[in-house]
Amino acid sequence: MIHQLIFAHPRPGMSEKDFQDYWINIHAVNYASKIPQIRRYLIDLRIPFGAEPVDPLFSGVAEIWLENEAEQIASLQSKEFIEGARRDEPNWAAFWRTVGLDTTAHVLMEGEPLQRDSKRIKLLIMVKRKAGMPLAEFRQTMLRGHAAKVMKIPGLQRYLQCHVRDSFYAIGESILDCVSQLWFDDLSSLEKALNSPEYENLILPEFGHLFETNYVHSMVTSENWIIGPDFR
Repeated sequence: MIHQLIFAHPRPGMSEKDFQDYWINIHAVNYASKIPQIRRYLIDLRIPFGAEPVDPLFSGVAEIWLENEAEQIASLQSKEFIEGARRDEPNWAAFWRTVGLDTTAHVLMEGEPLQRDSKRIKLLIMVKRKAGMPLAEFRQTMLRGHAAKVMKIPGLQRYLQCHVRDSFYAIGESILDCVSQLWFDDLSSLEKALNSPEYENLILPEFGHLFETNYVHSMVTSENWIIGPDFR
């Protein structure tokens, strides 16, 4: 199954709050959710945490589940996409700043069953592997040694790694290689985790030899289910 991630930013002149409200209450409900090939659809909205950038790179990410490549092509050719979701995009999103990734999701810590009304928060960590590191080696290191260290972080409730699919490397390099998703009960739990000895001694040292530090981005989000968590 394709786990698609679409990172988005407000169009010029639109506040982040208005952007997020429009995405959840108008675009998602009236347009994107109508695309018949979408099996599950979740919107993660950025929430304030720590030092706030003047202009955040992204204000949210859509997570879309599609059965396979054929269904994905069909979705992009559908009337609901062409005349609906695609046409509505300029009303709320700076489409030139949108980043879309097709990924394969690896569930490394299952946690409790996903719930539509969950109040947990989710940390997204977007990374590009160190220059010169073979992609296969990066993936193996992330899924084994790195994941084992991440799962020692106190308060972690659920953990996924979303690795960009091979098709994004067919004619060059993908802008990112992996998006990790880490769930915590609340912002206080996340703050304690990031200040823990486990994070400082096990995780932070990994950044220097696994990732290009200029291409490491993080975002704290709240989950908003549009279709799901049960598959349509």
